[in-house]
Amino acid sequence: MTTPTMAVKVLRAPRVRRGNLSFDISLAILAVMTLAAMFAPLIAPYDPDAVDFAAIYSGPTAAHWLGTDALGRDILSRMIFGARPALLGPLLVVVASTVIGILLGLLAGWRGGWIDAVLGRIFDVVFAFPALLIAIMAVALFGKGLVAPVVAMSIAYAPFVARLTRTLVASERSRPYVAAYRVQGFSGSWIALRRVLPNVTPIVGAQSTLNFGYVLAELAALSFLGLGVQAPTADWGAMINEGQAGVVGGYFLPAIVPAIAVVIVVVAVNVIGEELSDRIGGGIPA
Repeated sequence: MTTPTMAVKVLRAPRVRRGNLSFDISLAILAVMTLAAMFAPLIAPYDPDAVDFAAIYSGPTAAHWLGTDALGRDILSRMIFGARPALLGPLLVVVASTVIGILLGLLAGWRGGWIDAVLGRIFDVVFAFPALLIAIMAVALFGKGLVAPVVAMSIAYAPFVARLTRTLVASERSRPYVAAYRVQGFSGSWIALRRVLPNVTPIVGAQSTLNFGYVLAELAALSFLGLGVQAPTADWGAMINEGQAGVVGGYFLPAIVPAIAVVIVVVAVNVIGEELSDRIGGGIPA
């Protein structure tokens, strides 16, 4: 005979297992690429900038697993070293935009009134400009490289986080536990920072994970346009730009390999972000 407890377990089992395989694969992919970037000098078989004119556009061989580019540089080594700026830039943007967005959203959602109205209009202005356009403007003002685009995109993505945080905080503000803390004499700032903020941060963090993939693609596009990471530093976006000349001659690997890496990371991060959002969202009581 099936007891109510057993029935609940039977019904919940598929929900716990659903999507785990793709989530685990995505985590593994991201972990491998992160570790490769961290230990690039130990893993890469060659110096990423080492030129070998005798091996120009060499196909995959035992010496060069992914072949070489137009200067005879080992593609695998450049991919490993290129993962550093390709992953570090989006990480900095996501962390900075999340911190800024959470603080602004907490202020707007908790205080409300004219503060909420002013911040809302500021967010609307920033929303009017695509993040990539803001990054290009920053490069035009402060010069090429990784710093200006990272700062610009952090500002561009902060309103997305702030809007979500503001909505969550406004909802939390009307919950009974907030009223209970007020009755006990706790200050509004203490309640907001010590009780409301911890409740909304996991949800916002999970949603912010999705921004990582978008930022990675946009920073790669900047490098492809020659506005991001500058040669000879290895970067996936710059490698796509460098490899496009060989595509005409039938040498596809120098351009395709970094492009595939960008796609794989973006998809993996999106899978992780969506799974985290589902898990955290599913655990929040209505």
